[in-house]
Amino acid sequence: MSEFINNNEKRLEDLLAFSLGIMSGEDGRMLLEKYKEAIEHVTPHDMLNLEDKQMQMGITPITIKKDVNKVINIFFEKLKEYSWEKPQEGTFLYYLMLENRAYEFKLNVVKKIIKSYKGREVSDFDQFKNDLLSHFEEFSKFESHYVKKENILFPFLEKKWDSYRPITVMWSLHDDIRKKLIQIIQILKSDASSWADLNKQIGAYYFLVFGMIQKESLIIYPVASETISDDEWGEMHNQSFEYPFPFIETPVKPKSRKEPVLEKQTEISQIDGDIKLKSETGELNLEQILLLLNNLPVDITFVDENDKVRFFSRPKERFFPRSPAIIGRAVQNCHPPESVHIVEKIVTAFKNGEKDNAKFWLELKGKFILIQYFALRNDENEYKGVIEVSQDVTGIRALEGEQRLLDWI
Repeated sequence: MSEFINNNEKRLEDLLAFSLGIMSGEDGRMLLEKYKEAIEHVTPHDMLNLEDKQMQMGITPITIKKDVNKVINIFFEKLKEYSWEKPQEGTFLYYLMLENRAYEFKLNVVKKIIKSYKGREVSDFDQFKNDLLSHFEEFSKFESHYVKKENILFPFLEKKWDSYRPITVMWSLHDDIRKKLIQIIQILKSDASSWADLNKQIGAYYFLVFGMIQKESLIIYPVASETISDDEWGEMHNQSFEYPFPFIETPVKPKSRKEPVLEKQTEISQIDGDIKLKSETGELNLEQILLLLNNLPVDITFVDENDKVRFFSRPKERFFPRSPAIIGRAVQNCHPPESVHIVEKIVTAFKNGEKDNAKFWLELKGKFILIQYFALRNDENEYKGVIEVSQDVTGIRALEGEQRLLDWI
């Protein structure tokens, strides 16, 4: 092997130059010949570093993803040859890969249905759309695969990888898949749709989803397997049970060392007078906790298991009067006599486990107020009190259409 190939930095420079040439529309054959040796030794790690360099140069995910499949296809054979230890059954990565295999099978079943339609009478089109609709609605279930990547896998990779920025490109491609699937389902439900339009959109969808499976299998998973510890994979697997396992049988959840005792999951510490609460879902000091509660667009009151008022928030706009004097007061004494029996009925139903929530709504000073009561129960399902949440939903009721994050000004 030449000295040039042993130099990883030089190889990355050449691969970057090659990819930028492809993205700029330069002669592909010339580029292949010029950077042949680097391409012959490309690895999944190179692909991540390559995209990371592109993003450091200010190239956006939107620009990168336009040509990423073309670049990966050129590198495909060499990336496929890369040797890495496949995950064992019972691991987070194993089930992500199994979900992909099950998804591919279902995609190929639909491919056969589409092939069987080609050449048939136009009069069959409505029936054909009905046949396809259930399949594409079922594909929506694969959403949980992408959500598990975004909310479990990606955070771990960001902590471990210096070159983690390509993850944002993958997330952007997830969103493209989501949008395309919604578009196809709308076409299948429309009476005005045409075969040409449907065929075009399905082709685009298949290109995206098979491309995503390829990126996972050739790049993300091999590098993740070599950089994530067994303990970290185990933690990811435990967290994954908060989401469905699309198209595969739900595995048996392993017993976590953290699960049996709730107290071990929550810690309170004090450093230089700063009291912090740490749990599985994060760490906050007292100031942050109060800021969080007081800036939620809701009015919150907490009553403990003994029917005593223990806390209320201070939102910018309060709907019902509250003063510190009510702390420790029986909740029955916080309501007028005419409605006390309803309060007692709700609390009793919560304590008996008959109900978990109650909702009421009313108009107050030109606003439409939603009042909700939620029973609080611990991991042993023991009643620990009730939280009252009041919210002005006047603006929410008037919402129409869509206002997405990207539309914000």
